[in-house]
Amino acid sequence: MGFGDLRSAAGLRLLNDFLADKSYIEGYVPSQADIAVFEAVSTPPPADLFHALRWYNHIKSYEKQKASLPGVKKALGKYGPADVEDSTGATTDSKDDDDIDLFGSDEEEESEESKRLREERLAQYESKKSKKPTLIAKSSILLDVKPWDDETDMAKLEECVRSIQADGLVWGSSKLVPVGYGIKKLQIQCVVEDDKVGTDMLEERITAFEDYVQSMDVAAFNKI
Repeated sequence: MGFGDLRSAAGLRLLNDFLADKSYIEGYVPSQADIAVFEAVSTPPPADLFHALRWYNHIKSYEKQKASLPGVKKALGKYGPADVEDSTGATTDSKDDDDIDLFGSDEEEESEESKRLREERLAQYESKKSKKPTLIAKSSILLDVKPWDDETDMAKLEECVRSIQADGLVWGSSKLVPVGYGIKKLQIQCVVEDDKVGTDMLEERITAFEDYVQSMDVAAFNKI
């Protein structure tokens, strides 16, 4: 189990394939599992690994709240596809090698053999994934858009939100939800193509209507 070295191209490809049909490393909400893997990825994945890049940018938006995310952070090798060898915690100890090496293989030879086996298993995993048909990854997102006060024109606020157009973005149903003191928030649904539209982009575009919008939050995020 594991992704191998997430600083390598092979490790990032494994992560990208793993996230092809998932929003998060574990479960349906951001958790400490995402933070553990995120911290092991040294830089944003390249654009052609769009599943990994979409996930990376989404988890990055939780950087200030990462300590409050649910779950318990485990060793990196506990996450990822089950049929790939975990090499994240591999260390070289000549004494341990002597204890288990019945044929007297030296340290360098055993290291090369482990590397060869790992590469073979990665290649097998890549081959299995490549045979699957490519699907357009989409997500259904429910947004909470909060006004400044009870005097904000909510019809105009919704008109501003729906004026945001982008390839891969479709707006859905909406309603006003009371939050207290006569103030109502706009709750609006949208469907996005994951490699084209992210929550960061939506937040930036929506909060740009600063005369009407105080803040935007993601109320629900589900893969389709």
